[in-house]
Amino acid sequence: MGVEHIGDFLREGIFVVISVVAAVLVPGLMVGLIVATFQAATQINEQTLSFLPRLVVTLICIMWFGPWIVGKVVGYSKSIYMNIPYLIS
Repeated sequence: MGVEHIGDFLREGIFVVISVVAAVLVPGLMVGLIVATFQAATQINEQTLSFLPRLVVTLICIMWFGPWIVGKVVGYSKSIYMNIPYLIS
């Protein structure tokens, strides 16, 4: 193992970041789209109506996916630290 495997670690790191961020952002985006459609249909322009449901869904997703997120990040960090001696030689 050497310098040529650094690209594999970077690719895996980017995949971990994208999957962790998507687990939190996608449900919030879906709720935002539903609320925006409701606001457009009823012509209600209240800022808290669009902000509060997204905040609640994002917090619920963080609590729901929290153990999985921590497991992904710790697993990736552990694989990086375990492969340091192989990267040096």
